[in-house]
Amino acid sequence: MLSTLPADAAAQTEANSHVPGLQARLLSSRRLSLALAAPLSDEDQTVQPMDDASPTKWHLAHTTWFYESFILKPNLPDYREFSADFEYCFNSYYESKGERQPRGRRGLLTRPSAPEVRDYRAHVDAALARLFTQGIVGERPDLASMIELGINHEQQHQELLLTDVLSLFAAQPLRPAYRAPLPKVESRGGGADIEYIGFDGGIRAIGFDGAGFAYDNEGPRHEVLLYPYRLASRCVTNGEWLAFIEAGGYRDPLLWLADGWATVKTQGWNAPLYWEERDGLWHQMTLEGLLPVDECAPVTQVSYYEANAFAAWAGKRLPTEFEWEVASAGYPLAGNDLGTNALRPRPAPAVHDGRLSQMFGDVWEWTSSAYLPYPGYRPAPGAVGEYNGKFMVSQNVLRGGSCATPPGHIRATYRNFFYPYQRWQFTGLRLAEDAA
Repeated sequence: MLSTLPADAAAQTEANSHVPGLQARLLSSRRLSLALAAPLSDEDQTVQPMDDASPTKWHLAHTTWFYESFILKPNLPDYREFSADFEYCFNSYYESKGERQPRGRRGLLTRPSAPEVRDYRAHVDAALARLFTQGIVGERPDLASMIELGINHEQQHQELLLTDVLSLFAAQPLRPAYRAPLPKVESRGGGADIEYIGFDGGIRAIGFDGAGFAYDNEGPRHEVLLYPYRLASRCVTNGEWLAFIEAGGYRDPLLWLADGWATVKTQGWNAPLYWEERDGLWHQMTLEGLLPVDECAPVTQVSYYEANAFAAWAGKRLPTEFEWEVASAGYPLAGNDLGTNALRPRPAPAVHDGRLSQMFGDVWEWTSSAYLPYPGYRPAPGAVGEYNGKFMVSQNVLRGGSCATPPGHIRATYRNFFYPYQRWQFTGLRLAEDAA
């Protein structure tokens, strides 16, 4: 889960030099979570719209519990637990940490109150500061690595916080907005024809190369065999999805995997999640409220089943995660992420000059790859080993980040994963094809 820890004196000195930067990033991350919650009322922060989504208050408390449970209790001698009850309330899925509130019933936690959760965060933040002022982090490279994990863990929950707020507001009859709409970004060519960019086959290295932070599921680095392929120059747009709908895509069983077709029938799907047809015009619930669908922007809130069906309808396929990773080489880790403050996918640039666009940010891109361990993978020892490894079954990998991913959190080897029926995240797709 973490990069190799320094072992000798020189490496220890180098690790110490990174401590101030680590503390600054920790504080920045903790402040961002509160800033994301600030537009919400305390009532907004308590409600859970569905089992997959968690209340904002729970996200704020769980990320705090992570620091308290994994970092402060074992490593800060004078630390005093804020509340013994919080271990039960705010554990997520760490079985080795004991019993916890069932995931689908987190919205019943009206107590502790939202103000108490904010007090809890302040209590833990003060204790984290003592870890640094007492020099404990500088003496413990392993502890610094755990704090790095905590920062990345909170960044994941910052994205979840926003997508769960969208789920909550979409379920309300008034369709409230998280914030007032920003001026619309004019089309930058997102409606133009997709072009396909070729990549050679061969044996390619895949996975984390050891530089910086990565989750354990991104390694070990290994080789895969790829055949020549082509990737679409941009993501599939809302306009192209409208054509799929109008062509009867949600009514044609020949396009769908068996489980996908069963889900379409039982769930009554006829469009992406949060789409509503009003007076003959499709609208989409966003963090800025219910807005007309932007035909040039990437389609989002679609499941793997829908992405696969669309690819079949288009006569294409979804890329493998390895094809996606190899194709991403040389592209800057920048795009329409949370740092742009757009809070929704934007149209692709008008000109691609033979290069891929939207590789990072905008929407997480479904791949055809099952979420499985890489050769030689071993989960980390102890409770922290439950972070990724035990979920390596029945899910699919997504790549690239979204408009809600915090800046600095994404990288080319990052493996997000969801069940194929899930679609409340900012998930979209890019088409692929075999090279002739």
